[in-house]
Amino acid sequence: MNTVRLTTSQALVRFLAHQYSERDGQEQRLIPGVWGIFGHGNVAGIGQALLQAATTGEADLPYYLARNEQGMVHASVAYAKMRDRLATFACTASTGPGSTNMITGAALATTNRLPVLLLPSDMFATRAADPVLQQLEDTRGGDVTVNDTFRAVSKYFDRISRPEQLITAALAAMRVLTDPVETGAVTLALPQDVQAEAYDWPVSFFRRRVWHVGRPVPEAAAVERAARLLRNAKRPLIVAGGGAVYSGAETALRAFAEATGIPVADTHAGKGAVPWDHPCAVGGIGSTGSYAANELAREADVVLGVGTRYSDFTTASHTVFANPDVTFVNLNVARLDAVKHSAEPLVADARPGVEALAGALTDWEVPAEYRALTRQLIARTREIEERCFHVGHGPLPAQTEILGALNDVLDDRAVVINAAGSMPGDLQQLWRARDPKAYHVEYAYSCMGYEVAAGVGVKMADPTREVVVLVGDGSYLMMAQEIVTMISEGLKVIVVLVQNHGFASIGALSESLGSQRFGTKYRYRDGGSGLLDGEVLPVDLAANASSLGADVLHAASVDEFRSAMEKAKAATRTTVVHVETDLYGPNPPGHGWWDVPVSEVAALDTTRSAHATYVAHKQTQRHYL
Repeated sequence: MNTVRLTTSQALVRFLAHQYSERDGQEQRLIPGVWGIFGHGNVAGIGQALLQAATTGEADLPYYLARNEQGMVHASVAYAKMRDRLATFACTASTGPGSTNMITGAALATTNRLPVLLLPSDMFATRAADPVLQQLEDTRGGDVTVNDTFRAVSKYFDRISRPEQLITAALAAMRVLTDPVETGAVTLALPQDVQAEAYDWPVSFFRRRVWHVGRPVPEAAAVERAARLLRNAKRPLIVAGGGAVYSGAETALRAFAEATGIPVADTHAGKGAVPWDHPCAVGGIGSTGSYAANELAREADVVLGVGTRYSDFTTASHTVFANPDVTFVNLNVARLDAVKHSAEPLVADARPGVEALAGALTDWEVPAEYRALTRQLIARTREIEERCFHVGHGPLPAQTEILGALNDVLDDRAVVINAAGSMPGDLQQLWRARDPKAYHVEYAYSCMGYEVAAGVGVKMADPTREVVVLVGDGSYLMMAQEIVTMISEGLKVIVVLVQNHGFASIGALSESLGSQRFGTKYRYRDGGSGLLDGEVLPVDLAANASSLGADVLHAASVDEFRSAMEKAKAATRTTVVHVETDLYGPNPPGHGWWDVPVSEVAALDTTRSAHATYVAHKQTQRHYL
């Protein structure tokens, strides 16, 4: 057997450089590069291997320097989302806090079912120097390290305590990364001594490998059962989720909707699968859904879920599908999701699944009056949207007016990124996506701090698109440092920084739950009350962005914002557009409910009143059995 002597790190770098994914005959690098921040746990291991690869040309695996370990995982996940889960990055971090900083990113990846390869450095496998700097000493066992916390948020976890273990572990890692059903965070913990240890590796370990991502087709009998339910439906509704986008099922889904007349609602991950102005597109569904989508959902007798996992926001906490006789047909590559809500499961890739249903329903369509109702509800929804866009609020503009201006100034291919705060709810109702990659809202983990880092990954995934990061001051203060990475990598990203001096979303939720916006505003502590209700803090986030290397434009009105956005679009480097909005809204009207429990016993009148409202809503909640 031909062998080559390399360290474990050198072998891993060489292996990763030769991994490819393939779908529909299109091949691409599975791991096009490595993000990292070096410390004593990885600088002489993975760091040396990446340097050697770059200087000798023995492996093509570029290194990218991040500013925060969580941020580099977010960038990798955003890249994977843009590339339909067919490519992602590896992330290396040093021992202790460097590695545990990646745990939130790992949870986000796995919750969103997006692939990322994490390489946290670990303690000495030999334990010769125990306890080393940053080591957790656990009285329950000597083999426990902080990296064990990755187990709960990883789809695959292994600790490489001997060099030769990498062979089976690396192959298993690639299997999970390329499995649409099982994908998520994959973690290979690398003890720092093992990283630098040499071994005689089989040369065949480094051969070019292509991991084929298939398109599972539905069983004929399952298609027949699903089609039978749809044929008998009078008010069917499609819910398009992320699977419709990742599978590239947009064309098939649009044609199916046109032929049958079934209206299409979408989740955050599915927005854009059917263009917003398509005659069957009824907008976002659920807790922050549109008027049209939620009205149709309440009367729907058959719901066809396409690539959705039915989060509580999609179902409005099990209230939006209110028809007592509603049944579900779930088309999903994962059986876990296909059987939810006692559904008739159609386990398949979304594209061949939709095509199979279309073939089984060639001579069927919804009643003419249902098409007419859909048109009426869409027209009413457009009126609601236009009022939100042109509310004429003052002295500070409403956030909805800023979103309306953005809708106007961006082209169809521009990517809007968001994750947390009040904007996801506003965007689900108001954003008009015509391209399946134009709406990039992470709303499975809804992680504050995702947005700026994601802008890096999205721009790297498709440099031809305008990338716009929408971020509130709360998320910006959580993690803005990857602006420096944008600058260092020469990436042109527009960051729209919406400042309202507080947590607008949680503030409004707090008020609705009787908690009076307690602890949700950026204020001095009031000397009289002792609460954070004093004057606004003198925080200058625009100056902060400028200090990180970005160009900064200011807008004090909607017209000034439009002008600033045109300048930012014409710019050639990262530009931050700073605009202040009213913390108190107004926001789009609510058409759904979200189950957030209210204190059952309280001394506050506001809480008691909110609890009565909560109890009334709970009466409409149900299991779909």
